[in-house]
Amino acid sequence: MIFIDACFKKPTPTAPAWLMRQAGRYLSEYLATRAKAKDFIDFCRRSDLAAEATLQPVEILGVDAAIIFSDILVVPLEMGMKLEFERGAGPVLPRPIQNESDIDGLSDNAVDRLGYVYDALRLTREHLAPDKALIGFAGSPWTLATYMIEGGGSKTYAIAKKMAYSAPDMLHKLLRKLSDAISGYLLRQIDAGANAVQIFDSWGGALEKEAFFEFSWSYMLKIAERIKSARPDIPVILFSKGAGGYLESIGGDFDAFGVDWNTPIERAKNLLFDRYALQGNMEPARLYDKAAIESGVREIARVMGKADGYIFNLGHGMQPDFSRENAKFLVDFVHQTFAR
Repeated sequence: MIFIDACFKKPTPTAPAWLMRQAGRYLSEYLATRAKAKDFIDFCRRSDLAAEATLQPVEILGVDAAIIFSDILVVPLEMGMKLEFERGAGPVLPRPIQNESDIDGLSDNAVDRLGYVYDALRLTREHLAPDKALIGFAGSPWTLATYMIEGGGSKTYAIAKKMAYSAPDMLHKLLRKLSDAISGYLLRQIDAGANAVQIFDSWGGALEKEAFFEFSWSYMLKIAERIKSARPDIPVILFSKGAGGYLESIGGDFDAFGVDWNTPIERAKNLLFDRYALQGNMEPARLYDKAAIESGVREIARVMGKADGYIFNLGHGMQPDFSRENAKFLVDFVHQTFAR
């Protein structure tokens, strides 16, 4: 699997490519699969449908890795929080965490209640080509905590930040509980067939540097260290959106670092590439135009060259109105441009 080799900085014939949110509404096949479910939560819980959605972009685009179709919020859902997905409003948790008793009330057996994700992984691995990697994933403790505290998405993260500065012990208690659940969840994903795992820290950039390392990065590292200790042959990828200004302090026991589109790839290369594989980081909006795709890929290739240990990806996720034709063009162009 060239994706796994690249994660370990081993020689590969070209840069492997996959796209964050590659299973999504820009594909008509995805929409047809989605229509078979009652709602989005039912979609995530239907292992057969999740596997079907996972495989679609591999077959259509020719990417080198599948990432299991699910949602980061299935963890708080199975910890006992009510979760709704409102059209046009995104995820809503109508009874957010407000005090320590709310944290104490979170279930400790969420890992056992996520069997539908493990079943989807097993089903996907059965149908996925042997040379294609299967990626498992989870949201970071801080990112999940923001949803659980704010009651949904946020532009300011004011409630979560208030807890960080006025009740840090309470926030740490929640983050520890989430770290334990996520560690077990990812290990079970590996047991079910995941060849690599990625932790998505979508909102790390909402924190200033000191707070980022205290409330976000430190917990991501604890999870990574648990996985590497138990499964040293499984690559661990850490992605923290908005943390590009903190790269000089990044370190720890993991294999690859996902670079967001706000961070110059040259900066990431200079600060991290001697120790970690790099993944990223084309601006997703370039998918709207083939010339923009070509120039974006060429610029990354200029910086990264054809060194082993580079994985092509976007600097964030695919959008619903992207063209499947352009997405396929992108993957083919990456493979051609980075061919050794």
